Amino acid sequence: MKETNLFKAFFESEKAGGIILIFATLFSLLLANSIFQIEYLQLWNYEIGNHSLVEWINDGLMTIFFLLIGLELEREVYVGELSSLKKASLPIIGALGGMVVPALIYLYFNFGTSTQSGAGIPMATDIAFAIGILSLLGNRVPTSLKIFLTALAVIDDLGAIIVIAIFYTTSISLLNLGIALGILGFLFILNRLKVNYLIPFLIGGILMWYFMLNSGVHATITGVLLAFVIPFGDGKKENISYKLQHFLHKPVAFIILPLFALANTCIVLNSNWYEGLSHSNSIGIILGLIIGKPLGIWLFSYLGVLIGIGILPKGLQWKNIFGAGILGGIGFTMSIFISLLAFNNDEDSINSKIAILIASTIAAIVGFIYLKFNLKRD
Repeated sequence: MKETNLFKAFFESEKAGGIILIFATLFSLLLANSIFQIEYLQLWNYEIGNHSLVEWINDGLMTIFFLLIGLELEREVYVGELSSLKKASLPIIGALGGMVVPALIYLYFNFGTSTQSGAGIPMATDIAFAIGILSLLGNRVPTSLKIFLTALAVIDDLGAIIVIAIFYTTSISLLNLGIALGILGFLFILNRLKVNYLIPFLIGGILMWYFMLNSGVHATITGVLLAFVIPFGDGKKENISYKLQHFLHKPVAFIILPLFALANTCIVLNSNWYEGLSHSNSIGIILGLIIGKPLGIWLFSYLGVLIGIGILPKGLQWKNIFGAGILGGIGFTMSIFISLLAFNNDEDSINSKIAILIASTIAAIVGFIYLKFNLKRD
């Protein structure tokens, strides 16, 4: 199977983006625990228009990240690996297992406690990190494994978006939500009229984001909704969906996600920071990502093929699927994003971020070593 030019561009941008995310995280942790600690923390809390800089990043810039996810998902549905039930079944089933099993492991340790709302944290996969680690293996990696992991992570992101919309929405303003959905309906009409100009959709998207922000539903959901009303057409280069997706790759990979990492990993590590790892919340996150992800992805995929729902792509073995599942345990961006929504107190939030960083690091190292020894050099 040949990779499309857009898939190659996507894979390459995620490869470099994953490396930059690592440096951004290390840099942020270093500054947060240096003599510049106070100034660095104040930087992200600096207010612009009644919102802190970190809030503008998490609610504003991350909407663009979700827009890119939506555009990628749209392309996969129309012409990519999700364009037919035969192609889509295995990554869909695998992604489902990769969300259900980690959530159940987390709830085993946290059900009925004040931290049970964090069940969505280990359900997520960071596509930039996962593909970045996979790319380090070079020509060992078959194209079918790249495509499987990419499709799996995109579906996983969609699952995370649905979880955010359903479980992490507090009070709802029906008026603002109604206006936002009204704008969405208007943009859908433009879509059906085959309006192939980007400006009306971007203006409508900004307005929809404003009303969604004030509705109680998390504003980043706007990005995904906007993606699916932007006309896809035949998917060729002259179409606005293709142009926008191609344009957003580098800003998202090299600006937005690194800024998110910088703003949300400025964690002050106290002398007893490791004590938080014994909390049920941290245990649930670490075990959910390290054990739940590969177990859920492999088990659901295997059962799906066994009962005839999915088929194992040519050139892939079950040990490859398990390796992809290990890399699926790199939660990072989406896991941190969900942890910000799940907890209001600093202690649970900081413990969650530390657990996510540790689990993601272990998943990356173990996944790389496992695949290095199980993939033959081309």
